[in-house]
Amino acid sequence: MENILNLWTGSGFYNITGGQITMIVVCLFLLYLAIKKGFEPLLLVPIGFGGVLANIPEAGLALTAAENAIHFHKPDVMLALSEVLKIPFEAGQEITAETLKAFKAAYAEGNASTVFAADQIAKNAGYANGMLANFYSVIIGSTVGPLLIFLGVGAMTDFGPLLANPRTILLGAAAQFGIFGTVLGAAVLTMTGVMEFNIGEAAAIGIIGGADGPTSIYVASVLAPHLLGAIAVAAYSYMALVPVLQPPIMNALTNAEERKIQMVQLRPVHQLEKILFPIAVLILVALFLPDAAPLLGMFCLGNLMKECGVVDRLSDTAQNALINVVTIFLGLSVGSKLSADKFLDVTTLGILVLGMVAFGVGTATGVLMAKLMNVFSTNKINPLIGSAGVSAVPMAARVSNQVGLQNNPQNFLLMHAMGPNVAGVIGSAVAAGVMIKFLGG
Repeated sequence: MENILNLWTGSGFYNITGGQITMIVVCLFLLYLAIKKGFEPLLLVPIGFGGVLANIPEAGLALTAAENAIHFHKPDVMLALSEVLKIPFEAGQEITAETLKAFKAAYAEGNASTVFAADQIAKNAGYANGMLANFYSVIIGSTVGPLLIFLGVGAMTDFGPLLANPRTILLGAAAQFGIFGTVLGAAVLTMTGVMEFNIGEAAAIGIIGGADGPTSIYVASVLAPHLLGAIAVAAYSYMALVPVLQPPIMNALTNAEERKIQMVQLRPVHQLEKILFPIAVLILVALFLPDAAPLLGMFCLGNLMKECGVVDRLSDTAQNALINVVTIFLGLSVGSKLSADKFLDVTTLGILVLGMVAFGVGTATGVLMAKLMNVFSTNKINPLIGSAGVSAVPMAARVSNQVGLQNNPQNFLLMHAMGPNVAGVIGSAVAAGVMIKFLGG
């Protein structure tokens, strides 16, 4: 009978909390959006599934060794941890919910040496990192996951439309205003006492405005790893909602005549131009802003492998097998941060709202920049392609084309919109480098 009782008290059914139930429902909803509605399924399926795994009680799949030790709070282990974490604790002291909260906070806020020492104590006591915690450490903690994703994205990118119409790089640059505008918005919310964000957290949230999931994850992992789950979910959700969110903004900022503008045929781009461009971009940008070199370097390497024509096997691997494998583990790693204790708070709501604002502002400034350029140009640009400056490749370019066709069935804007679209990828990587340079410590 005692064994049956121990089995019951150690089960997930007995230990599950309201927060964990809520998060499991949220993650199941993410799976529904991915499977039924087709919203970014390649990322939302592993993210949603990882979130379900992270909220299974007693499994500790998303916890480090020290966090597992604190969760099970054996007195002798807690006493050893208290010395490292500098928490007042004595042998025989009652372990309350407040005591556990203090230990968790000290571990979360500890420096690298403190965290390492706490993990070693826990491992020596027989505890281990959970599966998802290991995935997170390897894929995101080392930043290798987002970088490999950028390698694959670069191998799938064609810079031809941008090279054929170089001025569209201004549209990609303008769309990054949403990133910096949102940082200011987060600062205002903090000043007014509505929410509390430090400048690093504000910068990590602002990157959502670039509609670039890997960049958002990369910056969050450096500047605000505790917000990674909410930032990643917001970034990929808004990327998936591009066809819903962008058209109202595009239509509101343009008139019927502007939406009907037909652009001239793009010039052919020589292969040599395509080979030299990623090399030139990397050297120029990295020398000016070294902190952008990791993201931009992998992106440009992927593109060079595609365009040079002598490493087709490497290019094919980067575009398919490699990016697919990394996407699985990247999604599970992000899902590990969707545990109830990390996700369910007012901060998450603030991230979702500010992310929406960032995305909307980025779309609007891209359209407005195109309208401004038309004032000084005889060769008019259809302002609709300005919305593609956010780096949701190629969804944003497709939306520009769709809205253009709705207003003029003979107006095919897809290739024109790809120019600012790929410029937006470069722009978001540069913006990430700027944020990390000034705020990364």
